[in-house]
Amino acid sequence: MAVLNVSNIQRFSTGDGPGIRTTVFLKGCNLRCPWCHNPENISAKPETLVFAAAGKTVTYGKLMTPLEVADDVSEDADFYNAGGGGVTVSGGEPMLQYEGVAELAAILKERGISTLVDTAGCVPWRNFEVVLGSVNAFYYDIKAGSREKYASVTGGDFDLIVSNLKKLVACGANVTARIPFIPGVNTSDGELRLILSTLLEAGVKHADLIPFHRLGSAKYKAMGREYVFAKTSPPAAEEVARAGEMLGKYIETGIE
Repeated sequence: MAVLNVSNIQRFSTGDGPGIRTTVFLKGCNLRCPWCHNPENISAKPETLVFAAAGKTVTYGKLMTPLEVADDVSEDADFYNAGGGGVTVSGGEPMLQYEGVAELAAILKERGISTLVDTAGCVPWRNFEVVLGSVNAFYYDIKAGSREKYASVTGGDFDLIVSNLKKLVACGANVTARIPFIPGVNTSDGELRLILSTLLEAGVKHADLIPFHRLGSAKYKAMGREYVFAKTSPPAAEEVARAGEMLGKYIETGIE
């Protein structure tokens, strides 16, 4: 049996998919997005964060079997069933631990609990093939609209994530694209059009805009790390509204 490198299990989550959910955060990521609000999940190694202001320390990183995780999250099955919720596997990059994710999703499927995987998609396609039979849906991050921009801001492979996205859509997977809306990175109309063009080319039918926030700032401080977006303000309401109109037009008509 595989093991999962679990950072945190967060109950009663309402922002990681439909209905009431439990989010299983996995540790380890192969991207280096400078705005990341879960920096404790970038390294695969256990880390202890010291939150001096709150007078507490928290250690992230625990190896658990998929069955142990399934037993933990199944305690709230009644809440999932009542509200159309389920379990979201996030990170970090959960698809780096695809074997454990596949086992977890298979166990949950047998118990009538749906699984959603929140991924950036920068992994070999084989990883997706292993989980497809058990995972119910995917949130798929698209952070930039060109090869050069994607590499410069994430360190990842744009061609790979686009290829995987196309394959997921083509095989009938339930995919929602998620666009982190990051000031100075992808908030211009031109950059957003490139992203929407990528989604159009891939055949994506559902997409959400996720405006930048600084809620991860305290974690960087607790880790003794500089947060380069610490003084970056969230996008203005009018910027979000404009981008939302562009996205809405895409969703409704399929036109950039």
